[in-house]
Amino acid sequence: MNPAASRLGSAGLSAVLALAACASGAAGGAAAPAPVSPASQAVAPAPDGGPNQADVYFMSGMIPHHAQAVLIASWAPTHGAGQSVRLLCERIVVGQRDEIALMQTWLRDRGQPVPDANATHLRMKMDGAEHDMLMPGMLNADELARLDAARGTEFDRLFLQAMIRHHEGAISMVDRLFGSQGAGQDEVVFRFASDVYADQTTEIDRMQKMLAALR
Repeated sequence: MNPAASRLGSAGLSAVLALAACASGAAGGAAAPAPVSPASQAVAPAPDGGPNQADVYFMSGMIPHHAQAVLIASWAPTHGAGQSVRLLCERIVVGQRDEIALMQTWLRDRGQPVPDANATHLRMKMDGAEHDMLMPGMLNADELARLDAARGTEFDRLFLQAMIRHHEGAISMVDRLFGSQGAGQDEVVFRFASDVYADQTTEIDRMQKMLAALR
């Protein structure tokens, strides 16, 4: 376990949220511990002394992840969302826009490629070719179209279902980060990732209750 992960507290938290696949401005306060992934997913530090590549991947990938959350949350006023969903969406838009700027600055300061604030995918180079990737929990084009076509209670239901999955994806990205070799040593990355875990764990519980109230 790397030093950053060891600061995260009991390993039992991995069992609490072993989730598959963005932080909001809500749920402030001290950051909760994040789960630790198996070392089999480790990513080695940059050999040239640059930033840890797992840190770079996390910050780069979380930008399009946040960008999609901001996009669909911004639909609430025009899609007849209920008051509680509108308030949730307002917090997501404000909080995640600020966090996108933080991640862009972190990458720019370290000479890394900087995804656009409204990026729809993470662009990766593999085997000399560029590939566009959806990060864990993100909606595909068909799912976005279905949500965009919904109105009123149906929009609320689809949005909450989508955002719960979206948050689960962000938590899985934190889990992978802290399971990677040498990752999370950077103070900005550590604090941000810990806040993502804390905020989105809390918000998943809140959204599940909101979703149950619609039925």
